[in-house]
Amino acid sequence: MKSYKDLDVWKLSMDLVVEVYRLTSSFPKHELYALTSQMRRAAISIPSNIAEGSGRKNPREFIQFLHIAKGSLSELETQIEIAYRLDYLEETTEVNLSIKRIRMMIINLVTYLQSSKPQNVTTLKPQNKGDN
Repeated sequence: MKSYKDLDVWKLSMDLVVEVYRLTSSFPKHELYALTSQMRRAAISIPSNIAEGSGRKNPREFIQFLHIAKGSLSELETQIEIAYRLDYLEETTEVNLSIKRIRMMIINLVTYLQSSKPQNVTTLKPQNKGDN
């Protein structure tokens, strides 16, 4: 990997940011500094943490940033459900499919980083399977 921009999970999470901005653009104006802002920040956090983690020299640090990205993904998923229940969104199927796909890609990347033996690290401590 030459850059985080080569990671499909980063590319898809960038697409998710654009989609969240599109979805929240029709929210009521009184939500601008509440749910709209929260959803946009959570979405932005996903590719941002992937990018920051990939720039770390230690794969364990990258894994930690991937876990943070996964947490932001869960936060966004919850906020989408809230928006749906408030009738701000009529349809959530596509965005939820994107979230599930990105979540699996993050989990798979963490698994790969834990199982591989990068040249600059002698060991990686595997996470508990329940940490997903």
